[in-house]
Amino acid sequence: MSPRPRNFEKGKLNKEFFKTSYASIRRFMPLIILASIFLVAGVVIEIIAPQYLKKLTDTIADGGLERNIDMGLVTEYGTILIILYSSFAVLSYFAAFIFTNISRTYAADLRNSLIKKVNKLSLRYFDSHQIGDTMSRITNDVDSIANVLDSTISSFIKSIFLLIGSLAAMFYTSWQLALIAIAMVPLLILFTAFNMKLARPQFKKRQKQIGVVNGIVEENYSGQQIIKAFGAEKRKEEEFNIENESLGKTMFKAQIFGGLMMPVFNLVSYLGFVAVLLVGGILIARNDPVVTLGTLTAFIVYIRLFQQPLNNLAQVMNNLQTVSAASERVRTFLREEEPEDESDKERKFPIVNGKVDVKGEVIFDHVSFGYEADREIIHDFSAKIKPGMKVAIVGPTGAGKTTMVNLLMRFYELKGGDIKIDGISTKEMKKEEIRDIFGMVLQDTWVYNGTIKDNLIYNTPNVSDEEVEQVLKDARLDHFVSSLPNGVDYEISDASSISGGQKQLITIARAMIRKSPLLILDEATSNVDTRTEEMIQEAMDNLMKGRTSFVIAHRLSTIRNADLILVMKDGDIVEQGTHDSLMEKDGFYASMYKSQFVF
Repeated sequence: MSPRPRNFEKGKLNKEFFKTSYASIRRFMPLIILASIFLVAGVVIEIIAPQYLKKLTDTIADGGLERNIDMGLVTEYGTILIILYSSFAVLSYFAAFIFTNISRTYAADLRNSLIKKVNKLSLRYFDSHQIGDTMSRITNDVDSIANVLDSTISSFIKSIFLLIGSLAAMFYTSWQLALIAIAMVPLLILFTAFNMKLARPQFKKRQKQIGVVNGIVEENYSGQQIIKAFGAEKRKEEEFNIENESLGKTMFKAQIFGGLMMPVFNLVSYLGFVAVLLVGGILIARNDPVVTLGTLTAFIVYIRLFQQPLNNLAQVMNNLQTVSAASERVRTFLREEEPEDESDKERKFPIVNGKVDVKGEVIFDHVSFGYEADREIIHDFSAKIKPGMKVAIVGPTGAGKTTMVNLLMRFYELKGGDIKIDGISTKEMKKEEIRDIFGMVLQDTWVYNGTIKDNLIYNTPNVSDEEVEQVLKDARLDHFVSSLPNGVDYEISDASSISGGQKQLITIARAMIRKSPLLILDEATSNVDTRTEEMIQEAMDNLMKGRTSFVIAHRLSTIRNADLILVMKDGDIVEQGTHDSLMEKDGFYASMYKSQFVF
């Protein structure tokens, strides 16, 4: 079971959120400090500039009354303002550039961490989690974090300094007007706190529901053949519409609370302008020695500067609702339980001439296993496999055949008992070494976007062109490949570019190139027609010579020449022997075999 996310179930931003967020971006602190310097310098310019605007306005106003405007001062003040605002633009650009680079790098690193986590997780995780939801965490949630990171940090830093600076400038310019301007701030703070409390659960639900919808989309995409075959299009559309409508409602609620911030702030902003203009006009009419037309002009700018960080801080808190929900989902995934650390384990088998030196004896010693703690599906399984034997594992659906293969590869850990290779327990071996020992061909074929050759030599170093050509012949792929443009360099661009049977042959050829000392063939010819199966059976037999091989097969005619047949039923070996000996017993195996030839 994955560990519970700490403190995030309370539905609010808390110390844990800020602590983990800081830990994530701490390595960017030098760049953040540099960008902050640019931002603070820009804030200083924004605070200074209105003072020159005040002087420019008073110069024009005084000269206008006397019809004698001092154009020298107007030009001087105007030039200073142009220089100040141009410098502000340059500083803002460089700060934005740095923060964009930080967010881009952070998002790329976070995705790398998530992909590494995907490769570390056991198959148990993928069996119990929806693919679309995991994809949503890697794509949508990371994008949400990066987008907010790009703007939130810079906005927060600038807003703090601008708030302090503009407030000081307002009191310096006119303390009476400053008191009027800040009168509504306490109400804004209370409103923001209340709105955040209501908005946080909605943003959390939104991110979760996006994962659900992505999961349904992934299922609809990957299962189109079955959906069409069973005429379930309408049903799947209805299922999607239900979840999509739920997402729409959740997004609407999130936006309702998030969207309240700007209208409220704008209302307060306009009320502040009106109040300052009224009081300022009265003071000017009374010939106040401090408040002039230039003072009022500068003060209007300062009000805007003062309210801008309040608006920005409110938007920052609004954005934090999104980023905290997305971060929680990402952190929950990164905290998923991983298999035990095996860095202290040493390699048990040496590498000789690029191959693992393994004889191939395999012993199942009272093995038991269950995917769930209270449901055991393999009961006290024991068998001894000699080196070089071809072992067939047969039985009805659900008997535990594929599970035994998964246990061999340590895709899952045993509940009880042990599996030994050449007398060494697989528990003492690194998983990487076990998977170097086994070559594997699964019923579910997998090829990736790339050339035919890339798929054949997948993660197998030092494969010559001659070896590739020979394997193509052995797997009966040579004629198909020669008919393709560019031959082995033909690009497999999507799943429809080659047939299921051709993909199956590629996976078989891939195992041939691997030349592992032990082989696992799980319904390896299930997608190959009978004639092609007969053609490659000889090549498969040659491949298995001298190698311990485990073959799972439903078509019992394909494993008649096996050295040992293990007959499984309900997690137990009920019979074992050669084909002839099992047929003589006329037991469970014989009944299975005969049932496949009753016409």
